[in-house]
Amino acid sequence: MTEASYGSTKGGTPITEEMIQGFADEAEQGYSSELLVTKRRGSGRPPLGNAAKKVGSVRLDPALREEAARRAEDDGVSVSEVVRRALQEYLRSA
Repeated sequence: MTEASYGSTKGGTPITEEMIQGFADEAEQGYSSELLVTKRRGSGRPPLGNAAKKVGSVRLDPALREEAARRAEDDGVSVSEVVRRALQEYLRSA
């Protein structure tokens, strides 16, 4: 019989039934509040500047969205970064 697949860890190690059981056993024992409070989160999203940012949405037709996605992939950035750059360039040229 084929063993169930649960994906892999960030490092590429396959997740096994034994790993899952170990995590469940650890969780059932509980965690101290000190451990949870002192545990640092990841770095999160990098800041885009000094001030707090606002999230907005933009409607793009599918062809423009695809073009932005291709450009983002070519430049190794997100589509949001492509939109930010395009808007900055447009506002500077006005």
